[in-house]
Amino acid sequence: MRLLDRAGELLSAEGASALSLRRLAADAGTSTTAVYSLFGGKPALVRELYVEAFRRLGSHLRAVRPTGDPATDLVALGIAYRESARTSPHLYGVMFGGAIPGFEPDDDATEQARAALAPLMEVITTGTTRGVFHDDATTMTMGCWGIVHGLVSLELRGNLPPGLDVPAMYEQALRAHTRGWTVAPP
Repeated sequence: MRLLDRAGELLSAEGASALSLRRLAADAGTSTTAVYSLFGGKPALVRELYVEAFRRLGSHLRAVRPTGDPATDLVALGIAYRESARTSPHLYGVMFGGAIPGFEPDDDATEQARAALAPLMEVITTGTTRGVFHDDATTMTMGCWGIVHGLVSLELRGNLPPGLDVPAMYEQALRAHTRGWTVAPP
């Protein structure tokens, strides 16, 4: 874990050129032999970093306990998404920012990444099945993911106005977005 966190920190702070196994080992207080033993080389390290980033996101999303109200749960998942990004900002760019030029996840890593979003799809599918949401689950999932990703990306990159109450704005935006997908009561 420490090696993966440090690799993410190097990428986030200094870019892909800063990530060498020699530097990573020195920064983590271990040997390059240990890094090679664990990962087999830089491509495998980068793949594992990608998988770990999504694993952490998935853990945050799975920690949201269903309330029985899909609209409430959808907002809670959005808040958990933000918390995950704020807890591990050094991994956010690995997942979505193209932090490692040329890196393409293999099919297994891609499947693990998609699995992280399973709680989102489950809440939306439940809401669609119960008639709470009015659109198809895939379209809604992509729309919801897009709004949380966009707002979190703006926040992490420092592109929000100074003095903005970010948690309040974020939750208000999530609630408004969720209302847009919600079937109006008769």
